[in-house]
Amino acid sequence: MYAELEKVMAFSLDGDNFLESLGQNVTGKKSNSGVEKTANYLKRLYGFDKEYHPFIAFKYFWKIAEGHEKPLMAFLYAINQDDLLAESFEVLQQVKPGEKATIERFEEEIEKYHPNQYSANTRRSMAQNIASSWKQAGFIEGKVKNIRIEPHITYRVACFAFLLAYLNGDRGDFIWSSIGVKALCLPESKLRELAVECARKDVMQYQYAGSVTAISFTKLLNQIGIHGDKD
Repeated sequence: MYAELEKVMAFSLDGDNFLESLGQNVTGKKSNSGVEKTANYLKRLYGFDKEYHPFIAFKYFWKIAEGHEKPLMAFLYAINQDDLLAESFEVLQQVKPGEKATIERFEEEIEKYHPNQYSANTRRSMAQNIASSWKQAGFIEGKVKNIRIEPHITYRVACFAFLLAYLNGDRGDFIWSSIGVKALCLPESKLRELAVECARKDVMQYQYAGSVTAISFTKLLNQIGIHGDKD
């Protein structure tokens, strides 16, 4: 539902009236049931809680992001909120670039974590939705074949992933193993390169010496109005 989220963010970002905009049908649904279904789904994934630190960070990065970065940022936020989406990471981890990430593989992953919990039709629909989320984020392409690809991860996207991990309580090397950072599908060496770039851009503090990793966001957190987080 990236297209719908984009409309909500465009309408509400300046006024901070996200929940109100959902009730006004800014997503353009044609029925009351469509309006309600879309609103409930978006609220479940994104919350739109103006006091919730990860959402404050999301708003900030949405404002500074380039257009091609926003689908990835929306996906990273969602994967931190949705267990089914987070569990599906293992499919992308196992499928190499150029190979097929079939709907059946996503179905198998759902069944592995939730045995006998869903009907075949429900599981198929869920798998299709999950695959669509990865596709919108740029990790899969093709209407039918679902070929695994590698999206370009910019320093802003990486910084957002690192910050979400930090706000969720991860520190040091544990940041690399957080679901949002793992979802970037990058080796640790590349993550460290991006961390160095983030530090150079002065959006993050990063040090790595003697096998000890230190990551903090003191300046950025103060800038976006998040206080009380300690390194």
